[in-house]
Amino acid sequence: MEERGLYPLKFMPLFKDKIWGGNKVRDLIGIDYSPLNRLGELWVLSAVEGEETVVENGFLAECTLKEVLEMYADELVGENNFDRFGDDFPLLIKIIDANDNLSVQVHPDDDYAWAHDMQNGKTEMWYVLQADEDAKIYCGFNQKETKADIINRTRNKTVKDILHHDHAEQGDLYYIPAGTVHAIGKGVLLAEIQQSSDSTFRIYDWDRVDDNGNPRQLHLEEGLKVMDLSAQEGTAKCHYHYHLNETTNLVESPYFVTNLIPLTSGLRKDLSNADTFYLYFCVAGSGFVTCMGDKIPLKAGEILMIPAIAKETLIEPSPMMEILEITVL
Repeated sequence: MEERGLYPLKFMPLFKDKIWGGNKVRDLIGIDYSPLNRLGELWVLSAVEGEETVVENGFLAECTLKEVLEMYADELVGENNFDRFGDDFPLLIKIIDANDNLSVQVHPDDDYAWAHDMQNGKTEMWYVLQADEDAKIYCGFNQKETKADIINRTRNKTVKDILHHDHAEQGDLYYIPAGTVHAIGKGVLLAEIQQSSDSTFRIYDWDRVDDNGNPRQLHLEEGLKVMDLSAQEGTAKCHYHYHLNETTNLVESPYFVTNLIPLTSGLRKDLSNADTFYLYFCVAGSGFVTCMGDKIPLKAGEILMIPAIAKETLIEPSPMMEILEITVL
């Protein structure tokens, strides 16, 4: 391919049918995922091997994120990130529609993952886009547990009794470190930002069977090796305050930084001193992003990657938009 200059990249999503999936991505966000009858996960941006999203716009169209990264290296992600991750992009971005409870599960940290030939550990965050009445988020235990307790409760089907839960509402924020037992409850639609990993250990699946009448596989032995058995102190929600047309930090961690940008008027951002990429993940409304000479439309459910070499962006809502701004520092 002829070498040309980088530009802001839009990506085509991947659609995942899940036994617990629903139709909110179509009905509330307006994204068509036919011929699927339901959708559990919309992978907005992925470099997971075999599950890679591809570029939608410009001369790099149909290239995977990994292919673009191999071509442009630190120009795309920044010198520090390229030194740290090489051509392995560090993040996976999703929308999850829980029409039924997701399994109670836990994710390994980096040390366990690397020792067992997994890509990465999995620390993640959730930003609730919509929640039905009485919808719940399960995160952590409501009392201190032992491994023997968990084994017995799994056999007796009482794991749900020791899960800390919160009633979910639009705008709720959860940060879930690797090792935290958790589940998304029925009726929740959320955005998920996580390490680039698909490593999940199911602990309990609500006595559910799949479309063929079979229970799904559990991973209790592996889960017990990585789970935090301490009690969750207070609510698992993270609190924040935001103002319209300003950037508000939601999460700042070693794995990702996520900011909220709710807009009713234009916002110009100076990126000249940033040695990193930015992802503009639109979770409501629509508008335009002008960057590196391109004016690109962006609507709910879409993501735009701003290369590290970009100097500034102008974000213009039409008439409003809500963006999760994501990067790695």
